[in-house]
Amino acid sequence: MTDTSWLGPPIDARPLLAEQLAAFTGLLRRLDGDEWDRPTVCPGWSVKDIAAHVLGDHVGRLSMHRDGFHTLQPRDGENLPAFLDRINEEWVVAARRMSPPLLIELLADISDRIVAFWQTVDLDALGASVYWAGPGPHPYWLDVAREYTEFWTHHQQVCEATGRAGLTDRHYVGPLIDTFLRGLPHTLRDVTAPEGAALQLTVTGPGGGDWTCTRGPDRWRLSRGPHPRPTALLELDTDTTWRLCTRGITPDQAAERARTDGDRHLAAAALQIVSIIWSPPGLR
Repeated sequence: MTDTSWLGPPIDARPLLAEQLAAFTGLLRRLDGDEWDRPTVCPGWSVKDIAAHVLGDHVGRLSMHRDGFHTLQPRDGENLPAFLDRINEEWVVAARRMSPPLLIELLADISDRIVAFWQTVDLDALGASVYWAGPGPHPYWLDVAREYTEFWTHHQQVCEATGRAGLTDRHYVGPLIDTFLRGLPHTLRDVTAPEGAALQLTVTGPGGGDWTCTRGPDRWRLSRGPHPRPTALLELDTDTTWRLCTRGITPDQAAERARTDGDRHLAAAALQIVSIIWSPPGLR
């Protein structure tokens, strides 16, 4: 068995995912006609495009994971972020012929199928790599938690584009932040530090808390809770944390909102965290 304890304690995001998917369909049903065409923070994508992208993700999950149906592959020399950007754009463009009512119907149906599917999965079993957490395999509990964070983020993007409140109370945001920070050990992988060095990341606001990433003999390891004598302390608020992890803001922008103490090099390295599949604009 592969040791994945360095990722921190397992979480079961399936109940929250079910709530979020139902809330997302409800949100879409409340949109007025012109709101579907509002631009979002995703370049070139409208609210309707975001909804179509979510539908495409669900189709891909059930087709590949439930049904074992794999057809699309990267082109020669195409890395994973570029591959996903391409096929996501192709899907969204094709889906623009769908009406909003049809899109809602399809999302409502497939969301129920996604919820039912995840109930059949052994969360402790090892699956494919969660890209931003490092080379796999990783347990399925991280995979479904990653799904929750992605769809919560898209939900929030639609809310912000249409001037609505999102799922931002601690019930939803706590597990979101907890999942995003599972990328810390991979983020710090190239940081040279003596065994026992520790970064404490404190998140203030709804769903916040303390996480500690400690240098072990072979890798950095994540745990919940504060450290008695951290090598570096990094403090961020909830809003800054999730926007940084999804690259809604840059590490420099996050640094302006952060409080740090101790080893500033280690704290600055932690601000490079990315908890989505993403490549810098200059490398796309």
